[in-house]
Amino acid sequence: MSKKQAVKTISLLWVGSIMGAGCAFLTQVLLARELGPAPFGAFAAALAMVMLVAPLASFGVGGFWLKAFGEEGWQAVRWLRGSLKYTLLTTFLMLTCLFCWAMFGPHDVSTRELLMVLSVYLLGQVAVELVSAKLQLEERYLGLALWQFLPHLMRLMLVAMLALVINKLMTLHNVAYAYGLISLLVFLFGAFLMWRMYGGHLALKGHGEAPRKTEPATLLIGMKQVAVQSWPFGLAGVFYLIYFQSDIILLKYIMGDDVAGIYNVAFVVIATVYMLPGVVYQKFLLPKIHRWARHDRAKVSQVYRTGNLIMLILGFISMVILWLTANFVLPWIFGGGYEEAVFIVMVLALGVPLRFVSLSTGAFLMANGYIRKKAALMAIAATINVTLNIFLIPVYGAIGAAVATCLTEVFLFISYAIYANTMIVGGKV
Repeated sequence: MSKKQAVKTISLLWVGSIMGAGCAFLTQVLLARELGPAPFGAFAAALAMVMLVAPLASFGVGGFWLKAFGEEGWQAVRWLRGSLKYTLLTTFLMLTCLFCWAMFGPHDVSTRELLMVLSVYLLGQVAVELVSAKLQLEERYLGLALWQFLPHLMRLMLVAMLALVINKLMTLHNVAYAYGLISLLVFLFGAFLMWRMYGGHLALKGHGEAPRKTEPATLLIGMKQVAVQSWPFGLAGVFYLIYFQSDIILLKYIMGDDVAGIYNVAFVVIATVYMLPGVVYQKFLLPKIHRWARHDRAKVSQVYRTGNLIMLILGFISMVILWLTANFVLPWIFGGGYEEAVFIVMVLALGVPLRFVSLSTGAFLMANGYIRKKAALMAIAATINVTLNIFLIPVYGAIGAAVATCLTEVFLFISYAIYANTMIVGGKV
């Protein structure tokens, strides 16, 4: 792909992601304004709980597909049958765990019902992950942009209908039903696409034409072998969400729904900013990094160094913009009751440059089997984050959660940089 084509592709993905993030942001704004801090916090905490276990539902299959096809090319189709069966099993197990937690966890009746309804959201996340991996392998970036944008648009339309058209139905549980309905539709369509992929409808790019025949032995990969290969990708996703979103859950149970709601406003803003490097590395470069790591190490070194520098500059620019605009933009967008979120955003913004570079260096830890090391580092980060939250939240509330997040970003930035530099300079990737 030429530089001109790469710029066009990244621009397309950015547009799709910006539109998706914009819809998600507007949805959160409507919920925050219409529900108020306490109900909004309850909803955000329940949704964060579901999101926390979502990576366990497919347990890394999407990430493993990018690695397997990047390294093996068309031979990687031998993994499809086992990985799809594996995904069905792990998704069923996670749904069962969610229902058990909803029924027997330390919740009030409202939270229990929210968790039961929002558990369907997990199905949609599984479909989004697997279909996104398929579209990345096919380099169908317009389809990828639309696939990740449309669920956000549909959720926004339903929530806007509740808020602006039939306001009397704008209740916490009706919003949960709206989220569940969209997720179910996404899951059904995703299941259809996965069935077609299993039937041979895969237009893999970067590995030539599909072979006419597949060796019988390549069809014998079972669920156990898939689990051995995919679990690091699944754990990495879980640990990422623990240190990135567990703050909201802990704030709910330690400080209450209102504090969780205020913190979630700041979290939504920061998560939107992180979309920028996420598009470049997770949606565009990652499949190529897997391929380059096996066939073009000079390219890996070049992209690694250039990307880190660009991400550092963009991170500092984003941090400054957040500091300059948060004080008047947040109250204007989200309305009264969320003024405390301004200072939380300013604290979280300190970690933005570090996160931008970490997303760059972390992408290279996905290649050549180094995902296990990355998962181990993320496990340490998750432990640090939860421990800091437990100590800081009771004393400092939402500010303590923001400080815990920033300190975790410092650890990931240093550890990723040390290990990734060792691999790149040493020529191991």
